[in-house]
Amino acid sequence: MFKGALQTAVYSNRDLHMSKGLVTLFGGSGFVGRYAARALVKEGYRVRLAVRRPHLAGDARLAGTPGWVDVVQANIRNRDSVDRAVEGAVAVVNLVGILFEKGPQSFEAAQRDGAANVAEACAAAGIERLVQISAIGANADSKSDYARTKAEAENTIREAVPGAVILRPSIVFGPEDEFFNRFASLSTSPMMSVFPFLPSIGGGETKVQPVYAGDVADAIVAAVTREDAAGKTYELGGPRTYTFNEIYDFIGQTIDRKRYKLWLPFLIAKPVGYMMALLYRFVPPFCWGFLGDPPLTADQVELLKSDNTVADDAFTLADLGVTEQETVEAIVPSYLWRFRPYGEFHQEREV
Repeated sequence: MFKGALQTAVYSNRDLHMSKGLVTLFGGSGFVGRYAARALVKEGYRVRLAVRRPHLAGDARLAGTPGWVDVVQANIRNRDSVDRAVEGAVAVVNLVGILFEKGPQSFEAAQRDGAANVAEACAAAGIERLVQISAIGANADSKSDYARTKAEAENTIREAVPGAVILRPSIVFGPEDEFFNRFASLSTSPMMSVFPFLPSIGGGETKVQPVYAGDVADAIVAAVTREDAAGKTYELGGPRTYTFNEIYDFIGQTIDRKRYKLWLPFLIAKPVGYMMALLYRFVPPFCWGFLGDPPLTADQVELLKSDNTVADDAFTLADLGVTEQETVEAIVPSYLWRFRPYGEFHQEREV
């Protein structure tokens, strides 16, 4: 038994010297980060996951064999910790982003200023390959703070590291996502037995192009490895677009729960979202666990006024060599089964 453990350690140390180098992932213990870590290790890179709470990210080391994935503490808002996290890296990926503001985590601090810290640290360390995970719809003139700060982060990064690669995904899906899981969970809430309606904001005609987390991870690997990707911006979308109403119908059919759509005009939805965002922005930290995530914010309502799809003239996944993409229909049912009335043993009702 001891001999076997010793051999494993010897092989791991030998393999470490055969790696292509170290890649630092800021926010690497999150949803997309875990996929990216696995993909990078498979490609032959060692990975350093720079996260705010390393004691909660121990399982992220399972993305690779012992010695290939490490977890370090770093707060993207703290420049000193960012400098330490990029030491010795051949490439850096910034995955940090928030969907709503809470406590000190504002869009400006987490997305704009944090990205600036990463870019400046890379420039100071001579790291030329920086990958920034942005979002479709990033626009410096947007009324959405989320979209505006994403665009400001892109500009700051390009100024500091001209060869940086920017990836703009649409909604990312996978077993741990906060999109399909969120609406499926809402569909099973106790309130739905009395009021079986899902909010169809602005009529539910906004289009999205969901992309699988594994495909985004492959795009990250390509952005790190391909020389022809330097300095370019890519928009990442799946093989099909959907309206929100179509997403609702798909979820309802998948979990076999009939839910109706309640039209909610932007004019009404935005002030409702504003009040919810205000509550979550200033609520005491001890209430965060009890409240969970806000169901709607004014910023999210603003985002819903524009389609979240890949532009016709944009560089895409195919330009990064990712040509075989997973579909919503192939992946999502494999993890939404838990929201069916009888879980994995549920038999679909006869219509």
